[in-house]
Amino acid sequence: MTQDERRRAVPFAIRAALASVATATFLLALKGFAAWHTGSVAMLGSLADTGLDLLASLVTLYGVKLAGEPADHDHRFGHGKAEALAALFQVGLITASSVGIAWRAIAALGNHAPTRDAEFGIGVSVIAIAATALLLWYQRSVIRRTGSVAILADNIHYQSDVLLNGSVILALVLDQYMGFSKADPIFGIAIALWLAYGAFKASSNAIDQLMDKEWPEDQRQRFLDVAARQPGLRGIHDFRTRRSGSHDFAQFHMEVDASLTVARAHDLVEGVEQSLKRAFPKVEVLIHLDPEGHVDTDNPLVETDVTPHWFGKRVGA
Repeated sequence: MTQDERRRAVPFAIRAALASVATATFLLALKGFAAWHTGSVAMLGSLADTGLDLLASLVTLYGVKLAGEPADHDHRFGHGKAEALAALFQVGLITASSVGIAWRAIAALGNHAPTRDAEFGIGVSVIAIAATALLLWYQRSVIRRTGSVAILADNIHYQSDVLLNGSVILALVLDQYMGFSKADPIFGIAIALWLAYGAFKASSNAIDQLMDKEWPEDQRQRFLDVAARQPGLRGIHDFRTRRSGSHDFAQFHMEVDASLTVARAHDLVEGVEQSLKRAFPKVEVLIHLDPEGHVDTDNPLVETDVTPHWFGKRVGA
């Protein structure tokens, strides 16, 4: 996807994020009334999750909008890490909510009053499943058109909501119709644990971005395979990668024949950059040119040759 294509795709991603916000707002109001009306702990947990969905959708909207803006004078690498900071804020809210729900559910295990009007709670959950399914369908159409990573993450998040609403229905059925009075608080505890697990995953991803964690090894190797196919390249070292929001950065030292002119060496670098841009359009690449055999530092991590294992055979061929 070219820069122009990515710019044209932004409005579609923003619309998908707005649809997510609208759906979460509608479900928050509906479940709020249902939790008050039925007294269900499981419904309360579902309400808390929907409230967090709304926050997540707002952050996604913010992130998608920000991702469409170019780097500015004060943020030369863009604004991608704002998403990670917002995610950590969400993690705090999710953790607090899960603790509160678990505390109420544990207290209800000892003295739990039967839920009221389970039919209403079940009906609300069915409506929530239908609304979420419609949102998932729309998000997938936008993902196919734009390739938005932020909308993809939101789509995966809402997939779990279908299971969550299904668990609320099961808890209400067991509590109201089968006489299992402990079902509702037990499912409330399960939902609290689910929220805590989601908070852990969100925090891990956010911290990885803020700490500039390297790409996964398979992604690094795919990138190097493309870089090393450029004729005239003699080796690659000091290969570093990081992710900032939906944008990736990669930099490395590229070795060429020491006898080349500056102009010829520059042409080789541009050739590598163009090949990488075609294969990885969302990656910003920075290449430092070195004559073959040059040693930059005594740091083994920097000087390690990361050229693909097949490179020597190709050069010798």
